[in-house]
Amino acid sequence: MEILLLLCIGLVVYTYLGYGVVVWALIKLRPKRPAVSDVSADYMPEVTLIVPAYNELDCLPAKVENSLGQHYPREKIHFLFVTEGSTDGSDDWLRANYGDAIDILGGTERRGKVAAMNMAMQQVKTPIVIFTDANTQLNLDAVRNIVRHFRDPQVGAVAGEKRIQTTDSESAAGSGEGLYWKYESQLKRWDAELHTIVGAAGELFAVRTDLYEPVSPNTILDDFMISLLIAGRGYRVAYEPDAYALERPSFSIIDEQKRKIRIAAGGFQSIVWLKKLLNPFRYGVLTFEYVSHRVMRWAVTPLCLPLILLLNLGLVLRDGWQVDSPWSWLLVGQVFFYGASWLGYLLEKRQLRWKAVFVPFYFTFMNVCALAGLVRYLRGNQSGTWEKVRRASAVDALT
Repeated sequence: MEILLLLCIGLVVYTYLGYGVVVWALIKLRPKRPAVSDVSADYMPEVTLIVPAYNELDCLPAKVENSLGQHYPREKIHFLFVTEGSTDGSDDWLRANYGDAIDILGGTERRGKVAAMNMAMQQVKTPIVIFTDANTQLNLDAVRNIVRHFRDPQVGAVAGEKRIQTTDSESAAGSGEGLYWKYESQLKRWDAELHTIVGAAGELFAVRTDLYEPVSPNTILDDFMISLLIAGRGYRVAYEPDAYALERPSFSIIDEQKRKIRIAAGGFQSIVWLKKLLNPFRYGVLTFEYVSHRVMRWAVTPLCLPLILLLNLGLVLRDGWQVDSPWSWLLVGQVFFYGASWLGYLLEKRQLRWKAVFVPFYFTFMNVCALAGLVRYLRGNQSGTWEKVRRASAVDALT
């Protein structure tokens, strides 16, 4: 039990801390990657900005203006809004107000975001395509900053940064989500510096049009699958933190829970569908990054955490409580940690906020949702059609 307990603890520590340290050290030991040059007049390829927008009429006015306001030559950027299946009048509103400035792909049948993206790609004639969600706001240099990476022929895709807008009075879910994405962003910087990032965020990412592979309409994490398929073909997926999408946190802990469980189910689906990437003899550094950053976080750590608690409890019951035993104090620490997590959950459900408990709360919350996502995936009752999650009310966006 002691060996198994130490092994589980080591896996958890490696997943959340050790991997970052290892990647940072490897970066320091290798030659620094050349800096990406700014976009210049001799490299401004045509791009298409695709915005899937199912029943997003409340977001569309701000999204269209934000898209049209991008600092990129107007004659070289095309806009395609995909409203297929919308029932809130999005299609009519776009045509009436912006029909001359943007292209609109409508339709009466809702087939899901992935099917909409696959259809939209059939209309793209530019060498680069950028995907962004309707409920996000991009900084106005986002397109310029993403495009410059494609000077390198080895770059097949570029991921922007997702930023969560929170206020001092946000819920624990929102604050935890923001902290999590700051940590994720740093890991992505290091991944990109070492070799390639492993999975783009759907809020903002770009691909070379000729490298886009249509994925199954049942795909849950389309952004992750599309970018990893490109990486699996030997191309790098670059990361551009100065191209970012601003998004509000989930409206409530229930909304955030739905979103996290769905993402976790998509993670397990992706692991199965991308099992070829688990071969280090073929994919080398990509496999190292993929397993360490994604597979362990989705499929290993969530299973290790309950094992750590149970094994620790078993050792204390076997040996009895001993003041000088590290197992006794480890159990005390776990009880306090999960107690703080439970307190954070109870407070959040009552709309009471205490930042002192949101880190243990959000960490536990993510891993519990991962286990629930595993159950959902195994049951096979998850489709590729997203259930729209409510977001907190808007705050002033950065541009």
